[in-house]
Amino acid sequence: MFCVLSCQDNKTLKPKPIAQKTISRVDSMPLMPKPFKILDFKGLAQAYDRIVYDSTQTGEYWPLIWKDGSRKNFDQETYGIYTAIGDTRQGAENHDGLFHESLNTISSVLGASLIGIDKSNQHGEDYVGMLKNYFNSDTGWNIIMNNTGPDVALLGGGYGRDWWYDIYPNLLFYGVADFYPEHPDFENIQRSIADRFQKADSVLAGNYGHTFFDYSTLEPKDNWICHQEDAAAGHAYVLYAAYQKFGDERYLSAAKSSLEALLSQKENRFYEILMPFGAYVAARMNAEEGTSYDYHNILDWTFDGTSVCREGWGVLQDNWNGYDVSGLVGSTVDHGGFAFLMNTYDTMWPLVPLVRYDPRYAETIGKWMLNAANASKFFYPYEMDDAHQTLPDQKHHTKGVIAYEGLIKTAHLESYEHLEAPIAIGDGPHWTPGNPDVSQFSVYGSGHVGIAGAIIEKTDVPEILKLDCLATDFYKKESYPTYLLYNPHEVSEKVTYVAQSSQKVDLYDAIGHEIIVEGVEAKGIIDIPAAKARLIVEIPSGSLIEQKEGKYYVNDVIIAFM
Repeated sequence: MFCVLSCQDNKTLKPKPIAQKTISRVDSMPLMPKPFKILDFKGLAQAYDRIVYDSTQTGEYWPLIWKDGSRKNFDQETYGIYTAIGDTRQGAENHDGLFHESLNTISSVLGASLIGIDKSNQHGEDYVGMLKNYFNSDTGWNIIMNNTGPDVALLGGGYGRDWWYDIYPNLLFYGVADFYPEHPDFENIQRSIADRFQKADSVLAGNYGHTFFDYSTLEPKDNWICHQEDAAAGHAYVLYAAYQKFGDERYLSAAKSSLEALLSQKENRFYEILMPFGAYVAARMNAEEGTSYDYHNILDWTFDGTSVCREGWGVLQDNWNGYDVSGLVGSTVDHGGFAFLMNTYDTMWPLVPLVRYDPRYAETIGKWMLNAANASKFFYPYEMDDAHQTLPDQKHHTKGVIAYEGLIKTAHLESYEHLEAPIAIGDGPHWTPGNPDVSQFSVYGSGHVGIAGAIIEKTDVPEILKLDCLATDFYKKESYPTYLLYNPHEVSEKVTYVAQSSQKVDLYDAIGHEIIVEGVEAKGIIDIPAAKARLIVEIPSGSLIEQKEGKYYVNDVIIAFM
């Protein structure tokens, strides 16, 4: 029997296992998605960085990277990467090289950093420092934006302010800054972003029913685009990260206010990507700040496809002609379903570390991740059957690292109406007149692969993934290595667990509150019951586990929150 020492009464206790909660849409996903294959996401991320960031690449449409000498916002040279292969809006020769997107560059720097690549000194270039040009100081917005200025967005055919485009680059930047905290000007930029978001939340006063927010004049605005109430989730995420970094109580108060604005919604307002970050912030605040937010509806809204403005936005749960596409993120109704690679990768970012703070969701997130990881391969032209992609004869242009933007059930481009689902496709030809067919290959979506590469590791049981719960848990307190493993089989399975720690460890399951293997050096065998999950924390071997105020500690480091 395993017990812990309760510091309150100095008694030993046998904790109860944590009961699991489900997400209804995940319940309907297959236990064993088919056809089954998990990509080497880390290897793919390494190859993407090596090839896309190589300005000496040759071939039609290559290289994909160029220098921008416009020196907007900061008096320095920066760089751009094509949003899609062959995108006619971009490159050094178009618009003086001004039009490029931080959703592409910052995300690829984040993805590379997540898998251990130092982007601040790579082949003599400081790609981290060059991201500062997206800090829109010249316009007075004083936040990171998708372009180096609103005028630049118009060069790319911008159709109006769209709030998530203004908020999400700041989440990406905060992620990058966690890897490079001493980088010049980063701390000031992070402060400015947090101050702007804090002031914006104060002005909004709980009403996020707007299309966007002018961070220069501090005024909410509306246009023909959807009201985006889940912008509150983006504010909450950045503000709580800022609180962890700076310790400023103003940021904590504003993070709570933003989150509570989201939680007060009576209907699903999921728009693009921000909603699941609200669930992560709620779970983490409950664990660390002692709040008691009931955020299950945020998870349902993320998955169930009932968004009232962006109709059907959520997570696919379907099988198209023998291909399980469950787990992919996008529209559940557009042309029968239209999923996107970027959104699928980026939803992994908040939901996997959420499990560490709220282990009740371990099994359902583990099951979703298995489906999402498996179906993600269908976007890649060398992984998808030629009969199910629009440009099989042009996939050589991708050099094996660029995927299609989307996966659709019924083609929305006339040339491909004869194809049967699932169809790997992209919207590039719709963005601007003259964009070639190859612009269906999404450079920006593919650049987010480092998120999956940092989180997902294979085990010796192919269908059991080892998911790193700390990889995207930015601005966290001291923690021991923590991994989620979910067994989709109908029988228990033994898995060879490869420890991250170099010292001898005991493997503690934060769901069952028990040590399941002692004295592990490099590798150990763990047993996972059928359709169950383990949340493994590697603790120093022989450690005393203490319980204080509902948390479990080893050497004053929290190992379990419930």
